[in-house]
Amino acid sequence: MLNVTDVSLRFGDKKLFEDVNIQFNNGNCYGVIGANGAGKSTFLKILSGEIEPQKGHVSLDADQRIAVLKQDHFAYENEQVLETVLMGHERLYNVMKEKDAIYLKTDFTEEDGIRAAELEGEFAELNGWEAESEAAILLSGLGIPDSLHDKQMSELKNDQKVKVLLAQALFGTPDVLLLDEPTNGLDIQAIHWLQDFLADFENTVIVVSHDRHFLNNVCTHIADVDFGKIEIYVGNYDFWYESSQLAAKMAKEENKKKEEKIKDLQAFIARFSANASKSKQATSRRKLLENITLDDIKPSSRRYPYVAFTPGREIGNDLLRVDGLTKTINGQKVLDNVSFTINKDEKVAFVGKDDLANTVLFDILNGEMEPDSGAFHWGVTTSRSYFPKDNSAYFENNELTLVEWLRQYSPEDQTETFLRGFLGRMLFSGEEALKQAKVLSGGEKVRCMLSKMMLAESNVLIFDEPTSHLDLESITALNNGLIKFKGSILFTSSDHQFVNSIANRLIELTPNGIIDKSMTYDEYVRDEKLQKEVAAMYV
Repeated sequence: MLNVTDVSLRFGDKKLFEDVNIQFNNGNCYGVIGANGAGKSTFLKILSGEIEPQKGHVSLDADQRIAVLKQDHFAYENEQVLETVLMGHERLYNVMKEKDAIYLKTDFTEEDGIRAAELEGEFAELNGWEAESEAAILLSGLGIPDSLHDKQMSELKNDQKVKVLLAQALFGTPDVLLLDEPTNGLDIQAIHWLQDFLADFENTVIVVSHDRHFLNNVCTHIADVDFGKIEIYVGNYDFWYESSQLAAKMAKEENKKKEEKIKDLQAFIARFSANASKSKQATSRRKLLENITLDDIKPSSRRYPYVAFTPGREIGNDLLRVDGLTKTINGQKVLDNVSFTINKDEKVAFVGKDDLANTVLFDILNGEMEPDSGAFHWGVTTSRSYFPKDNSAYFENNELTLVEWLRQYSPEDQTETFLRGFLGRMLFSGEEALKQAKVLSGGEKVRCMLSKMMLAESNVLIFDEPTSHLDLESITALNNGLIKFKGSILFTSSDHQFVNSIANRLIELTPNGIIDKSMTYDEYVRDEKLQKEVAAMYV
């Protein structure tokens, strides 16, 4: 059991937390959520002991162990892969090293024998004889083949290093597991494996993630960082989101009879309980949900941007035809004879492992890059807006205020009143609208790019990883806006829920051809036969 008692922390004049009191119980998975800058990652560092609070303390039973997902992917460059995982259990690793050093001594003494016996006993208690086998199973589950287990970390690709550090955190069944954005850099197979692992994990998990699908699948509770406090709510992210919206609605309708509000709450909880899956987390969550009272639900201070794309004209049947596009970059063939046709009303997600291929394709389709061969044709009724993966060219060294920046892309109405109103809906209110474009954060730049696209009123939208720098509130707003959009969309995203809720067609560009399916993303990744075909296309 992990206890947080009267914890407070300030950075200068900014108050992150004040008098936080939380008990994290065994067997639960807590998803830590909050607006960007609210202090989610900082809170995990307080829990791990990396940062000391100015007031209060964090306590854990003396015989219990905390494991933390490391963020420095280059910290173990000279270490063997399997050994890097074993380092996740510091005490066990130290026992192993000391024991091995004693046995290698040429002048082995009686004292050495006594010490070796003590270490052997502790080694057995720590399940040391199973350690290498357990580490190998974790690595294999995350997609690191046996052939790499004896390699040095420096020989691995960056995405493989991410998986090794995750295996390190999971190793040895820690009593408390702290995970900051654990799905970043993971492929879909590794994410599914991690979800299953955490579903069976019997100790405490505390996780920060912008991946709503992941939070929904693993969390029994949500820890909401808001108002300088951290409140614990039963349920997954969707339950928290819907309940906070319900609470806000109830707060506006104070004259509504309490009995009617309770009926709304009961219907709401019943709906979420009925949708619970059969995982251990969902089973326990359902029992907890049934005990929620009206007072347990509170409105949130979160602000959601207004994202709505309205086509200026209806799109015709002739949308996009791609014929044999080929492109080589730095000696690597990125696109090889790519052909497909996009039809009216299709929302197409480009999925798969090759992010570069998708980006190059989108750049070609938007006239920002020339193909080596092949051609493409946009229908005459199409108008297009593009969200590139790298938007720095729009903001670097740009001294325009946001009002002036947005005025460039607003041909219909360039008045200050209109532009400020538009920026306000995108959470740039008051003095924020006068910030210079060059000082914006990653998430603010994305919101500006979305504003630019909304003003264009295009009937075809093209997005290359639009959710990368957004907080959960902005991701949710963009997600809902694209679901309602009446035109066609071509997009990439590593957000499972984003893809699954928007796309009605999936295209995967592989080294050995294209996979093109009209289905949901859930259907795509759960089709075992199809996924075997996909895997074969990468061989």
